[in-house]
Amino acid sequence: MSSTSRRQLALALVLITPAFWGVNYLVARSAPAVIEPHLLALLRWFAAGLLFAAPAWRELVQHRTHIAREWRRFLVLGALGMWICGAWVYIGGRTTAAVNIALIYALSPVLIALVSALWLKERFDRVQALGVALALAGVVHVILKGQWASLAGVTLVIGDAWIFAATVSWTLYSVLLKRWQSPLSPMARLAAISAAGVLVLLPFTAWEIAHATQPALTWPGFGLAMAAAVIPGFAAYLAYAVMQRELGAARVAVVLYLGPLYAAGLAWLVLGEPLYAFHAAGMVLVLAGIYLVNRAGTR
Repeated sequence: MSSTSRRQLALALVLITPAFWGVNYLVARSAPAVIEPHLLALLRWFAAGLLFAAPAWRELVQHRTHIAREWRRFLVLGALGMWICGAWVYIGGRTTAAVNIALIYALSPVLIALVSALWLKERFDRVQALGVALALAGVVHVILKGQWASLAGVTLVIGDAWIFAATVSWTLYSVLLKRWQSPLSPMARLAAISAAGVLVLLPFTAWEIAHATQPALTWPGFGLAMAAAVIPGFAAYLAYAVMQRELGAARVAVVLYLGPLYAAGLAWLVLGEPLYAFHAAGMVLVLAGIYLVNRAGTR
């Protein structure tokens, strides 16, 4: 595939990938009392890791020396991207409101843009900064249902600390994924990272199962784990890795702002939840912001 084709694919994925992540909203809302958070994360990344490894096993064997040499980096990425950004979100969701989760996660693209500009020296000009601001305004408008005065009524609970830690972790994962260059393809690299994430999750999952007050694994719980593995796991992380390689960490981060909007659409389709005018207004602002961020980066 030519460089132009790869870039066009990455730009198309900008609009597609948030729909994959939106499925995780549905999984997270269905998981409490069905499956424990670490077990859900472990099964998700074990299955996703197999999906990554199946087409890339020859490459993994060929680069086994590199993987063995860089095991610490894979372990760090696995802990950040699969453990903290996986199980901790499900833990936080037990005690905090959905609006708090969404507001805290809205900080992630801003943090990624700042860290990428300062640490990775990625080009990020005023037009791109305006795009991030527009997208942030759009997603907050949706989260608050158009009622900005309700910000004053937001209260913090212990679950918010788990979500904030996951937000910082995703920032570090995104930046390190770009900073630590690898000879592996996105598919093979994610297979190695997933394997490392499963290793990190194992002891926490074992402790969780040992102290569970309900059956550790049921068919509904297994179904949720497989749904999380295939769509917001395999498909979303692979697409994100491809976009990062072609577009850079800062420009790709802003697509996270489409997540709440796509989640609202999925909730309308699957759960019958209504759509309102504030969804449309937020979509306009987010799309305008994404356009400015990516257009500015290509001139």
